[in-house]
Amino acid sequence: MNVIRNTMIAVTLAALAGCAADDPNRRAKTGAAVGAIAGAVIGKQVSGGPKGAVTGAVIGGIAGGSVGNYMDKQQREFEEALAAEQRRNELEIQRLEDESLKIDVSSEVSFDFDSADLKPAFIPTLDKVANVLARYPKTDVTVVGHTDSIGPESYNQALSERRARSVVSYLSSHGVDGTRLAAIGQGESQPRATNATEAGRQLNRRVEILVQPVVDGQ
Repeated sequence: MNVIRNTMIAVTLAALAGCAADDPNRRAKTGAAVGAIAGAVIGKQVSGGPKGAVTGAVIGGIAGGSVGNYMDKQQREFEEALAAEQRRNELEIQRLEDESLKIDVSSEVSFDFDSADLKPAFIPTLDKVANVLARYPKTDVTVVGHTDSIGPESYNQALSERRARSVVSYLSSHGVDGTRLAAIGQGESQPRATNATEAGRQLNRRVEILVQPVVDGQ
């Protein structure tokens, strides 16, 4: 399953590169292309042969044309539900080139220093996220934990994984199908800012929630 998910991300970027930026139908074409390629990958994984790949491409291509609109609606719901958090600079919502959404949550509201326990202030935000995710089942959700560079690298890696699992566990227990969820840790390997200052380290201690579209029937 992880192979399929990672391959879908890669082929999505390739499909985007092939669409003209000024094409008014770019989003629909991109969705169809993504669905076709992803369907081919899925078909091959299931059947192990070219025939399965062709069948998968047809099924995926039909469903993939609506990816852009589906993610548009989900993004609007996230922005409405999390408007207060955004005004307080507690999180950011970004739309990525592959149509995925990324919710970047500040450590100030998510976890205490050196802890994987959810802060009480983070719970209402996660409730809102879970409510929106439950209404959009055609997405996969990957929670990524990050830390600053204080302490051993191996310890930070483990801490980032525990934080990601804490978020996944909460979402799973509040209405989000667990089969859609994955938790990974990046430790200190992907800093957003310098680790030489407290302000920079605070930016680096964060959790990202990636919401990725999938093809119907996958």
